[in-house]
Amino acid sequence: MNKRLVTLTLAVATGLTLSAGAWANAAADNLSRGEYLARAGDCIACHTAKDGEPFAGGLPMGSPVGVIYSTNITPDPTHGIGQYTLADFDQAVRHGKAKEGHHLYPAMPFTAYAKVTDDDLKALYDYFMTEVKPVAQANKPTAIEAPMNQRWPLAIWGKVFHDSSVFQPDPEQSTEINRGAYLVEGLGHCGTCHTPRNVAMQEKGLTGKDTQYLAGAYLDGWWAPSLRGMDFDQADLVRLLQDGHGRKTSFSGPMGEVVSESLQYLSTDDVKSMVVYLNSLSSEPVKANKPAVLPEAVQRQGQGTYMMYCSSCHGASGKGFDYVVPELANNGRMNVTLTNAVQVILNGAKTPITSGQTAYHMPGYGHILNDEEVASVANYIGTSWGNAAPVIEASEVAKIRKGPEPISAMAVVGGIAAAGIVGLLLLVWVLRKLLGRKKRR
Repeated sequence: MNKRLVTLTLAVATGLTLSAGAWANAAADNLSRGEYLARAGDCIACHTAKDGEPFAGGLPMGSPVGVIYSTNITPDPTHGIGQYTLADFDQAVRHGKAKEGHHLYPAMPFTAYAKVTDDDLKALYDYFMTEVKPVAQANKPTAIEAPMNQRWPLAIWGKVFHDSSVFQPDPEQSTEINRGAYLVEGLGHCGTCHTPRNVAMQEKGLTGKDTQYLAGAYLDGWWAPSLRGMDFDQADLVRLLQDGHGRKTSFSGPMGEVVSESLQYLSTDDVKSMVVYLNSLSSEPVKANKPAVLPEAVQRQGQGTYMMYCSSCHGASGKGFDYVVPELANNGRMNVTLTNAVQVILNGAKTPITSGQTAYHMPGYGHILNDEEVASVANYIGTSWGNAAPVIEASEVAKIRKGPEPISAMAVVGGIAAAGIVGLLLLVWVLRKLLGRKKRR
């Protein structure tokens, strides 16, 4: 235990030789405007396969209807976007329609990128066409079975749900808040993960004025927590976003990748503007849960498992070590759901690799602990040291271990059908208006 702790402490001491803010500003200064915007949009994370060429696509992404593979967005003229004009690029990025005419799945966050200004879009286009290396790698077809592989319903979906208006600053807000809103709502596409969705898979809100925007959502077996009015110290949250390590918490999983591939490259001023904007959003009062009283046998089992596998790093009382091992005590994020805790217990965690901070790794115990043991230790953590998390059952652990189930075809068809009905009603309304004008003539 002491050797491990010394190693971690030395790693952090080494990583802190260059502060997160200093690194971020240096990195931002070294990027062209277009590359900086591409980092803000986290384009490389989705459009680069594991061990693949940057932006050459091929990354498999799970969706409610099957696996979608990201496309080649290098300037290769055959397989990439080398023959795209600026207008073609605009149609794909802000409107979800490829040059070839087919509509893109909303896995491409064009609903957020629609807010990107014309100048920033042009800078992005110039970057991809002149600075990105062309890669002659063919695109993989989606692994979606018929009839769900038909793209024509996406046109209806877009007509009904897609707001293509560019971001407009709020004159009643400061320049800093407007800059943060532009990054969060637009290129950062934070709502893609953190906003709940309706049956047709559209986000329940697209801007901070919508109360459901960034209110928290389940995605790929993780809980993406609410970002509205977070109770973080501002400076600590800026650091957390820049290098993935805060004083009492750290990022792993999907958010760790966002830090590694995107946020660490943004300037401190931009990250701070995002934090100020997020903290300006109203939030529903958090209902105080009463800590559940676990059966004595479950409590004893959970405590024993914790002391055996967790306490050497997190401490017997869950205090952790500042900037190294996250604190488990008084962890308000845990009081919504233990889903993320179970994910980490099962699969381990690796903090982001950045130039401002050395990463550290927690092993997973899914191969050692059964579902009942995982549930018991998660519940022990979730009901100890000031935590009041809802109890998680072994059956829920089994589902998390298995991975998210695809939504049934009937559910998706129902959602698309609902969108189609709304679209049909809109079409009827437009036709009636046109016919009315002709009659008046």
